[in-house]
Amino acid sequence: MRVRPFAVLAFGLAAACATTAPRPLAELATPLAERLAGFHGVVGVYVRDLTTGDELAVHADEPFPTASLIKLPLLAALFARIDAGEIDYHADLVYETRRRYPGEDLLGSFADGQKIALAKVVMLMLTMSDNTASLWCQELAGTGTAVNAFLAANGCTVTRVNSRTPGREAEQKRWGWGVTTPREMASLLVRIRDRQLVSPAASEEMARCLGRIFWDGEALAAIPPHVHTLSKQGAVNRSRSEVVLVHGPHGDYVFCVITKDQLDESWSHDNEGFVLLRDVSAMLWRHFAPGAAAAVAAAPRYR
Repeated sequence: MRVRPFAVLAFGLAAACATTAPRPLAELATPLAERLAGFHGVVGVYVRDLTTGDELAVHADEPFPTASLIKLPLLAALFARIDAGEIDYHADLVYETRRRYPGEDLLGSFADGQKIALAKVVMLMLTMSDNTASLWCQELAGTGTAVNAFLAANGCTVTRVNSRTPGREAEQKRWGWGVTTPREMASLLVRIRDRQLVSPAASEEMARCLGRIFWDGEALAAIPPHVHTLSKQGAVNRSRSEVVLVHGPHGDYVFCVITKDQLDESWSHDNEGFVLLRDVSAMLWRHFAPGAAAAVAAAPRYR
């Protein structure tokens, strides 16, 4: 019997659709609750299926410390100035050693008077999470007060910069560099993905910056390397966090996991917060990409 090519194609598409139909996030409510149970600290989780709009939330609107997640709002506020023509993205800046932030930052190893393009400072802030570069970007964005005004104008009611921001000394003592919620942090990534934050061109450039992350040992480690993601990570002694937007094979999804008041303050690969980030990410990948290849668990020497 001869089968028309169109009929074969139609059958194939129908079969594909049958196996990739969106699954409700409610299916994950119990497994996620079981995974979070017994965690020694407070956990906030926000997940959104960007195809259906379906959401799953646990303490998603509760305030949490940003740690280095604050670099995502800093990026957006800085690009608002770049887009307005107030700053040249490719202009050379002159590094001064007074800017060095204690730690292992690459920018902090520069010699006094050395030149570096702003675009490279932005890359260091995001890709390497370089704190020296990040504080410079905060200054160029117009100080913390200007960044907070930008955030308020863009629908963020909780997310704010505290460090080096007059009037927020008490908030800095409680939260550190910044404060946010899992929902608001994820929403910033979604607006970048939808080309709606600052401008379409600025959103596209920010997406490129957020797609080349060095720190890929936690949530990103559970996602195969051929899958494109936008992400930012954060960590301080009593908090671990990550926000990730995944361009999945069956549709995009975004999630943010943040902890606070963790008892485990270690910095090893098996820190309770780091393990949680990997486990939640793997759970979501299996949900959103059923049947797709999973990431191979890397040997310890690679993480």
